[in-house]
Amino acid sequence: MAPLTRVRRVDDDGIGLLTTADHPIDVCLDGRRVWTFWSLRDTDGTAAVLRRVAWPATLARHLHGHARVVLRDSATGQVFWDREQPLGDAGQDGARIAVRNPQGVELGIDKSGKLVPTFAGRSRSDIASLVEATASVIEALQQTGIEPFLAYGTLLGAVREGAVLGHDSDADLGYVSTHTDPVDVCRESYAVQRVLNAQGWRTTRYSGAAFKVLVTEADVTRGLDVFGGFLDGGRLHLMGEIGEPFERSWIFPLGTATLEGREMPVPAEPERLLAATYGPGWRVPDPAFQFTTPDRTIRELEDWFRGTQPMLRFWERRSTFQPAATPPAPSVLAKRAAALAAKHDAEVLDVGAGRGWDSLWMARQGVAVRSLDYTPRALEHVARTAAAEELDLEVRHVNLTELRSTLAEGARLAHDPRPRVVVARHLLDATSAFGRESFVRLCSMALREGGWLLADVHVVPDAEPEQRAEWMVGRVDVDNVATLLRGAGAVDVTIERLSRKGRPTVRILGKWDRCS
Repeated sequence: MAPLTRVRRVDDDGIGLLTTADHPIDVCLDGRRVWTFWSLRDTDGTAAVLRRVAWPATLARHLHGHARVVLRDSATGQVFWDREQPLGDAGQDGARIAVRNPQGVELGIDKSGKLVPTFAGRSRSDIASLVEATASVIEALQQTGIEPFLAYGTLLGAVREGAVLGHDSDADLGYVSTHTDPVDVCRESYAVQRVLNAQGWRTTRYSGAAFKVLVTEADVTRGLDVFGGFLDGGRLHLMGEIGEPFERSWIFPLGTATLEGREMPVPAEPERLLAATYGPGWRVPDPAFQFTTPDRTIRELEDWFRGTQPMLRFWERRSTFQPAATPPAPSVLAKRAAALAAKHDAEVLDVGAGRGWDSLWMARQGVAVRSLDYTPRALEHVARTAAAEELDLEVRHVNLTELRSTLAEGARLAHDPRPRVVVARHLLDATSAFGRESFVRLCSMALREGGWLLADVHVVPDAEPEQRAEWMVGRVDVDNVATLLRGAGAVDVTIERLSRKGRPTVRILGKWDRCS
């Protein structure tokens, strides 16, 4: 029986509807899906049937102009609303609403709630390029000795539709290790990543058993995720979301399925993996699908593989670059660091650089800058700008909660001895206690020729949780940080309490002398 749903309004505030059932609804502008929501799960209302939902903030900023707005059931295609109408600052020129990025690439909300270039907005040649790249990555993975297969949304598209899902935005591969211990699975995953790096693939890691291969498709760089897994005690543990009773014969020997006209490896019984991933309703399209991963599985995967990635998804969402018409003004720390660096012919080490605006500003002042961040995608625009302007700015990835990453970057810095100014603007309050310890270790390695540390930190009391930002991790013990810095060679550490509106903030200033 079709759900009893009636859309009452679509306006600048969002969508109002009457409904008696929970089902996914596509929002289409001029024939192209840009968002999907569930009629009850994703809406609010004081009455059981009277519901409302606001536009996602990332989408709302694009909703200025005219469009044919259609709301339809994702599974059946039943239309609930179909009108030509204005939204936002429509003006009098009849301009059409364009949900695109600055490069003109069409965007849509994916299942993670991110506004990204989905496959529905790409050309057939773009899709063909991605499929070809996926096949190449599969071949490279096979050469390492593992048996990769399509997974998650890519497997769903191949089995259900023989094509990539229009509302998807990346490609997913999985493999089941011959190992049965999480430590060995991690070691194998790192070894596989190193082989791909040696072959020239660009990769970035986001857990102990999963990494991303960056694939450039025309004007878009997509991530091709490689999820490791293993079988133990009759259960399949596959990075991402899966921890289910599973038989080895449901995976091996691998079979094939057609994706965009090309045969690709899939599990022996792909329907079993799809049911474990999406539930028994996997055959019904749901662009707004949300995982309901059991607590046991979350705990297992967190403990085994994800302990080194606090708040990564948040920062990846924040790192989606939106060029500003006017770059933000440099921070006080950036101005102070640039002045110190210019006076002492020192390099600036901007740790936790975010989108890199401060790094770019300092480089434009003629200062040598090394810009480090947890999510390297955030710095891609700044790196391109610096290269075009021939600025002395180097961008690097570092994960302070992963010891090997910290030590590797610290070794590079130690083998390039020079005075440095280390800047950490709201880094210490955005990482774990181990991350703060690693930052201090990085300072000790970077400042062997002497230098300075400038760090701003929010210090929100436990009794005032409403002042905590979403990105803040734990509570920073500033005195403990000062003790760690002195133990790492700082000859002078000063803590200044800043008089500012908003969250209480302190500034940590450290000084190192040249090691003899």
